[in-house]
Amino acid sequence: MIGKLTGEERALALADLPEWTPVDDPDGISRHFTFPDFVTAFGFMTRIAILAEKADHHPEWSNIYNRVDITLTTHDAGGLSQRDVDMAHAIEALLQ
Repeated sequence: MIGKLTGEERALALADLPEWTPVDDPDGISRHFTFPDFVTAFGFMTRIAILAEKADHHPEWSNIYNRVDITLTTHDAGGLSQRDVDMAHAIEALLQ
């Protein structure tokens, strides 16, 4: 079973993910994305869905027109885990 990150591990992980912010409820990290239009935003979500399914680790997210809000947390760990950090890095790679 994967464990929740310690405070030090969390700080190190977030140093590499400057666009992601910590959230308390649920205990995890969050990021807001804005795209030119709905199709681009939905395409981004589709690419994330494929990654999430392969990793068996699914984000909490919402989409309104050109905006996508994502929160990553590991419910089984009771908060932020390495799986969330890895998913955040994979999401960031999609923006390249």
